[in-house]
Amino acid sequence: MGQYVRLRSVNAWYDEVGAGEPLVLLHGAHVDARFFDENIRPLAERFHIYLPERRGHGHTADTDGPYSYDLMTEETIDFLEKVVREPAHLLGHSDGAVIAMLIALRRPTLIRSLLLVSGGFNVNGMLAGPADEDFDMDELVQLLGKPYSEVSPDGIDHFRVVAQKTIDMAANEPALDQANLAGIGSRTLVMFGDDDLMTFEHVAQMYEGIPGAELAIVPGTSHFLLQEKPDLCNAIVLAFLNGESPKTIAPIRRAIRDRG
Repeated sequence: MGQYVRLRSVNAWYDEVGAGEPLVLLHGAHVDARFFDENIRPLAERFHIYLPERRGHGHTADTDGPYSYDLMTEETIDFLEKVVREPAHLLGHSDGAVIAMLIALRRPTLIRSLLLVSGGFNVNGMLAGPADEDFDMDELVQLLGKPYSEVSPDGIDHFRVVAQKTIDMAANEPALDQANLAGIGSRTLVMFGDDDLMTFEHVAQMYEGIPGAELAIVPGTSHFLLQEKPDLCNAIVLAFLNGESPKTIAPIRRAIRDRG
């Protein structure tokens, strides 16, 4: 049924299900833990799933002040230390992927493996986003406002506030360089839809910048790939989580990396 934990200046809601190694699912902007509804059951058969909801999202009330990835990263680190209390697999979608990436750079001992779904390392790699001049706030409210109002303690009218804070953040963040990605030591899966928000050039830079990363492009999907093709995405995620570093028959990029 979920419960609350104090993380720095926010009283954050989270749920948990399953047993096994901890797997923390980090949602993206304007949604909440329900985003993963189609993914939880097969994952919970093997893992202890944690589903935290960050400030202003889901059951977690918003607080005053702007959003930043630094703020959300530090609160998630606090969650890992207070609630999970052992190294965990992190699966982040969109903003959640950025947060997971930053945790891997700041606190690598908290991570078993990293699954970065539809989240780039620099805002300049986006094909489209909330900072675009064609962005329609009313359309976003129509799409996501109702599910927000179903669980938010702040009420439907506050959705525009949360959305605007996210838009303001997305104008300048994230702002990592490809060189920063070399500091990620966790085994990592980079996963995008073939019609996602980032350019393929950016996806390739991300894959090549993270040492030993694996790459999955899910065909016929958008930024909502985990919902659009859950069975395929779940199979990819579980294959990664249940495996070790790949030993392929004819390695090329990995052979070069291994020699380096």
